[in-house]
Amino acid sequence: MEKIPTWIERMLRPKLNEIVGEIKALEAKIESVDNKVDVRIDAVEKEIASLRTEMLAKFEIVDTRFDSLEARIPVMEKMAEIEVRLTELEKKLSVHA
Repeated sequence: MEKIPTWIERMLRPKLNEIVGEIKALEAKIESVDNKVDVRIDAVEKEIASLRTEMLAKFEIVDTRFDSLEARIPVMEKMAEIEVRLTELEKKLSVHA
């Protein structure tokens, strides 16, 4: 390849140096934006983890309440049976009285 004439090199060198400087500045800006995005993503991930933990705790409370209700159902059924029997007994006693 032929050598670039020095007068062309002297003319282009400042412009090339300027372009190199602009490219480095753009790289720095891109790096800065990338870091900001990473920070935001980390913040969102932490918020999601926090919300997940909070939701799991609330689901556990709901599960506990359902368990409590399930335990009460047989008792409520027995109470309903007793009320029916009591009503029948009251009717029989009022007829015989």
